[in-house]
Amino acid sequence: MSTWITIASGLAGLNVLLLAALGFVWLRNYRQFRSPLVLGLLAFSAVMLVENLGAIYFFFSMGMLYSDSVLAQQFVVALRGLETVALAVLTYVTWQ
Repeated sequence: MSTWITIASGLAGLNVLLLAALGFVWLRNYRQFRSPLVLGLLAFSAVMLVENLGAIYFFFSMGMLYSDSVLAQQFVVALRGLETVALAVLTYVTWQ
């Protein structure tokens, strides 16, 4: 596995942790308030969690998918990095 895919896997793992934290808070809030907005946020975290777990699976099982193009690997890392920043901000705001 290349260095870029290893970095992308690490960022996806961090995203899983952030999404688990968000899901925990939003589930607790939904149980208390029964708000459709909070239910939507909970569904968002569940879908993104599945997507990141799927990405980790494919990074480890099908690394050759990106093996021919370093540019593609760098782009995947950039997208995972942007997702991590967005989730970090959302987690920070949620926990406040």
